[in-house]
Formats: sequence, C-alpha cells, structure tokens
Amino acid sequence: MAQPLEAQLLRIFLGSLDKHRRRPLYEVIVEMARKRGLSGATVLRGVMGFGANRRIHTVKILRLSEDLPIIIEIVDKPERIEAFLSDLDELIQEGLVTLGKVGVIANRHTRDKSPDAESNL
Repeated sequence: MAQPLEAQLLRIFLGSLDKHRRRPLYEVIVEMARKRGLSGATVLRGVMGFGANRRIHTVKILRLSEDLPIIIEIVDKPERIEAFLSDLDELIQEGLVTLGKVGVIANRHTRDKSPDAESNL
C-alpha cells in the first residue's frame, strides 16, 4: 500500500426532518458538494441518537416518524473542504459539524469518460 495522502473528514450531524426550502437538508448538502467538485459524500442514517437538546431519536416500532439521526461524511483535500465550509454555514441552522485529519490509503473507482468521474484526491 502507498503512503496515506493527507485529507480532511468533514462530518455533519443532522436530523432526518431538517429541511432547506422544503427539501431534505442532507440532499441539498450532497448536491452542493457534488456541484463544488468534492471527491464524494455519503449519507448515513442512524438508528438511535441524541443531540444538544438531549432528546432521544430512535427507530422504535411505534415511533417510526421520529427525527432520525443523519450523518453526512465528505473526505477531500483540506483546501477544498475549507472552501465548502462557508456554504454550509448558510444552510445549517441546527446540528453539529466536525472536521478531522484523515489519511487516504486508497480512492479507487472505475474510470469512465464523463467529467464527473474524476477524483479530486
């Protein structure tokens, strides 16, 4: 394996019911990251969690409509993540945003001819 490339992990914690102009906020953030040319984004849905308000959000059978935890993870070069943070500040009214250093060991994908297939890492 090659030496790890230095990158940053941007992690955004939201609720599944968070919206931006009547659209799910996680969709808006992922689309914005794609338009900005970031390497990729993944949305993860949690089964249970709580935030600053200390209220439990869960997938219990009688509480399926609860505001479930959502995590968006984006890994890219530090300067690209920094540039994206100002966009996020305007969108996120509630939630937690963290940033950490990571080492990218591999970023593999099948190449195709579309410009969207290029990796930034």
